[in-house]
Amino acid sequence: MIIRELSENDWKGALELVWTVFSEFEAPEYEPEGIAVFREFIALDSISGMHLSGTMHMWGSFEGEILTGVIAARGPGHIALLFVRKEYQRRGIARALFAVVEQYCRYGKQNSITVNSSPYAVAVYHRLGFKDTGSETVTNGIRFTPMRYDISLR
Repeated sequence: MIIRELSENDWKGALELVWTVFSEFEAPEYEPEGIAVFREFIALDSISGMHLSGTMHMWGSFEGEILTGVIAARGPGHIALLFVRKEYQRRGIARALFAVVEQYCRYGKQNSITVNSSPYAVAVYHRLGFKDTGSETVTNGIRFTPMRYDISLR
């Protein structure tokens, strides 16, 4: 497995991966409004704008030429996306991608990493060491549990 920061040439494929995984595992738990909000968030124009302005960084994991997973960090230490292709789940890819973001945040002198976890990913984030900071909530049709990972405790 190779993990590298994604370039502009990778974004379209990365966002297709995100949408495919979201559609199968997340969308069934969301209201139509939430699906539309998420779709708008991952639109190529939206992501490229955030990336080019420096407010979002994206990394991908590769097996040969196959993009197997994507993680994106927004602002100082917030995971905005973490998706792994169905056939590559439970192989340590999410953990490896998270390790890259953790190092990125350590380098940036962050003390913690936050995420608004979808219902499907709560257990994954718990295994990575995140703790809930609130109960599940719904905002704009998006269901999530706010969570935090304390870098300083590691």
